[in-house]
Amino acid sequence: MTRAIRIHKNGPPSVMKWEEVEIGKPKRGEALLRQTAVGLNFIDTYFRAGLYPQPLPLTLGSEGAGVVEALGGGVTGLKVGDRVAYAGGPIGSYAEQRLIPAHHLIKIPKEISDQTAAAMMLKGMTARYLLRDTYRLKKGETILIHAAAGGLGLILCQWASHLGVTVIGTVSSKQKADLAKAHGCHHPIVYTKQNFVDRVKRLTKGAGVPVVYDSIGKDTFPASLDCLQKRGLFVSFGNASGPVPPFVTGILTQKGSLYMTRPSLFDYVGTRSELEANARDLIGVVKKGVVKIEINQTYALKDAARAHRDLEGRKTTGSTVLQP
Repeated sequence: MTRAIRIHKNGPPSVMKWEEVEIGKPKRGEALLRQTAVGLNFIDTYFRAGLYPQPLPLTLGSEGAGVVEALGGGVTGLKVGDRVAYAGGPIGSYAEQRLIPAHHLIKIPKEISDQTAAAMMLKGMTARYLLRDTYRLKKGETILIHAAAGGLGLILCQWASHLGVTVIGTVSSKQKADLAKAHGCHHPIVYTKQNFVDRVKRLTKGAGVPVVYDSIGKDTFPASLDCLQKRGLFVSFGNASGPVPPFVTGILTQKGSLYMTRPSLFDYVGTRSELEANARDLIGVVKKGVVKIEINQTYALKDAARAHRDLEGRKTTGSTVLQP
């Protein structure tokens, strides 16, 4: 038996329960992990609330790090005792131990701690595909990133700045503006005090930006479209304030023949080769110190409900780790 955070119905953080569960032995192609750290991500709240429906009961969590304790048949490239991390795959990281398909696992180099690995995989690989695949940034461009002081936002700001891009970022407070600026955001905008559309237009001399990265959703739409230059790309990859409401696609024409996409990490790491390439780039920039993973909150795994409340209440900055 092991212990895990599970839900038996969708709802607020109070539906999360710390329970004993039976996980069994690894089947063919699976690995049994003893988890040493678990990453907290906003997507976890979507599964908990039912925005992304899943069969119940459900063990939450999409990201973690740990040690391989046993392997099922047919697994190659791994051995018992290996330190590994993962993001995506079957949900279930909020647990002391878990089974997971071995092909989702990435070995962690000695230079990266378990806590850093658990905090960086989902957000870091998301940053990589957003900046290098969804829209391939070019040196000298200026971009807009919403929620620039969040865990993913800080990674995006650092990585984009390293690529020679000027970063404009929205945040909710002066404290978060200072944090974002210290991590590569050249022009933080406190949206509670400034109109971010007006500020973006002034910073770009009226031209707008070629791409907006938006994990907020309802509260920043359609204003984000007004920040784009003609034929610009609106990248909607999260719903922190709720989903983007239905809209008439003609608005994209009216605002300059705009493009819009709603990407997901899982479509960019769907094959083993894609996963390895994405993880290799991420591990490379973290090892070099180009991207620093800021773990600003740590909670005991059993207190995951409190972590969810703080995350949704915008009381957190950077990354958060749950400790089994």
